[in-house]
Amino acid sequence: MQTVYLTDVILRDAHQSLIATRLRTEDMLPACAMLDDIGYWSLECWGGATFDACLRFLKEDPWERLSQLKTALPKTRLQMLLRGQNLLGYRHYSDDVVRAFIHRAGKNGIDVFRIFDALNDIRNLTTAIEAAKATGKHAQGTICYTTSPVHDVASFVALGKGLAQLGCDSIAIKDMAGLLTPYATSELVKALKDAVDLPLHLHSHATSGLAEMCQLKAIEAGCQHVDTALSSWAGGTSHPPTESLVTALKNTPYDTGLDLDKLQAVNSYFAGIRKKYRRFESEFTGIDTQVHIFQVPGGMISNLANQLRERNALDRIAEVYKEIPEVRKDLGYPPLVTPTSQIVGTQAVLNVLTGKRYDTITNEVKRYLQGGYGKAPAQVNEALQTRAVGTEDLIDCRPADLLKPEFENLRMEIGPLALNDEDVLSYAMFPDVGKKFLQQRATDTLVPEALELESVTDNSVKKAPTEFKVALHGESYHVKVTGAGPKNQMLRHFYFMVDGVAEEIVVETLDEMVLDGGTQGAVKSNIASKRPRPSTEGDVFVGMPCNILEVLVKVGQQVQAGEAVLITEAMKMETEITAPITGIVKAVHVVKGEPANPDEVLIEITADTQ
Repeated sequence: MQTVYLTDVILRDAHQSLIATRLRTEDMLPACAMLDDIGYWSLECWGGATFDACLRFLKEDPWERLSQLKTALPKTRLQMLLRGQNLLGYRHYSDDVVRAFIHRAGKNGIDVFRIFDALNDIRNLTTAIEAAKATGKHAQGTICYTTSPVHDVASFVALGKGLAQLGCDSIAIKDMAGLLTPYATSELVKALKDAVDLPLHLHSHATSGLAEMCQLKAIEAGCQHVDTALSSWAGGTSHPPTESLVTALKNTPYDTGLDLDKLQAVNSYFAGIRKKYRRFESEFTGIDTQVHIFQVPGGMISNLANQLRERNALDRIAEVYKEIPEVRKDLGYPPLVTPTSQIVGTQAVLNVLTGKRYDTITNEVKRYLQGGYGKAPAQVNEALQTRAVGTEDLIDCRPADLLKPEFENLRMEIGPLALNDEDVLSYAMFPDVGKKFLQQRATDTLVPEALELESVTDNSVKKAPTEFKVALHGESYHVKVTGAGPKNQMLRHFYFMVDGVAEEIVVETLDEMVLDGGTQGAVKSNIASKRPRPSTEGDVFVGMPCNILEVLVKVGQQVQAGEAVLITEAMKMETEITAPITGIVKAVHVVKGEPANPDEVLIEITADTQ
């Protein structure tokens, strides 16, 4: 008998792939007793984008979620996805932060650490694997599967041998974009089985429609561990359905031994829960055979679509798809997985929307080309590298070797807002979002349970909550008011974020606003900004919707052409916006934290005529 063991991703990757990681803890816990009784090898429930989404959108403490799940799932291993030296953020962390994070994650309930690096640079996996082993937990080394002129079975086998030498307990083949084909899967699994004496796990998304066939060929080649998702959250950019594989293997040498009646029962629960999140469903969730051409993972597709929709440029998504392989080639064929998928995808969007390739280069692309994320799989575009990095030195060592210990400095920075090491680590992962979360928690304004709409006078409006939780028709929404138009205007614009999705409402007066079915308010998707439109060579504007992270100049300041004047963020990537001319800052129309759209003047610069 070669029993096949299943890891269900219903609590993490399934909803990350289908509804942008918005599943709330309150909707997970009622199903935990049923999940715990099934007999899974593990349940993937943490890591990936869940940590970010908890803090940024759901206003939940991700550490509290983990502890609650551990209590509710006492019989089942809990598994997380960890980005090696990047942990759950988008930069490399010092070794002491990596060790602290893995230690606390293990203490709070993680049993299996699936550890990967976006570049398959084994140097970026070493500390995390060592730390997982030191906690007494299961360290699973990961091979990020992709195709390119420099990726082949021999290179993946070499990585597998390196992971075995580091002491990994198992090896996962992570097919994040659904690029595997059945016979390629069989060849890779057989080669790894011959080279390393470790259990193999297969994680393959169903995007291209081939994943079920790949699973069967992997099992026949000796892979005993497979990732699936309960059928109500399966298929498309998610994973093959759990119940289907259990049925396919029943009464064979590979029988999983799982009870289909129990699976159907818990699946019925999650089928009902999915209806609550329909507003987050992506239109790009079905089978997409183009993935073998453009290699765009499912989660990346939804991010790209949202960015282009905000720009009223969704019709240009085909252009972005074509640009992504070109950017990937320029960057030396990195596998497209977090954070390289965001790095490549955001740059491709900028290239398309600005109409000038690399006219604007994100900070992350600059860091990547400098070697700040590790060694690129192939030679990068040298002209682009020179343009982005300039005269700065290239990094050829393990990037984390250049980082000094930082955990204690982070503790000092966040100060009394952090009640424990877990809070310090939340701040470390996402400084702005994490700090804001901790501040709101400290002032007890994080998630008020209800919202009452009342007539509010100008004297009291400043006391109204800016964030609250709304219960409507049995569904719960997190609402954030991000701003309002000047009070002396007859029509006032109120900007809302509903579970992280932007909405805008125009009303004549605040007390006339009606949210559901009213006639006084009108929701509009595109309302003319009060910022001026670009008209002179000194006007500073952006090429895509973004948030302002930093304003680096003030009125009256002398700036040089090419000097950074703003730092923006879009798709979790930062970009420096530079001065188009040398001159004096005449006006600044934006402040830190505000959203900005293309074709709005953010800073006015007048030419220095002296």
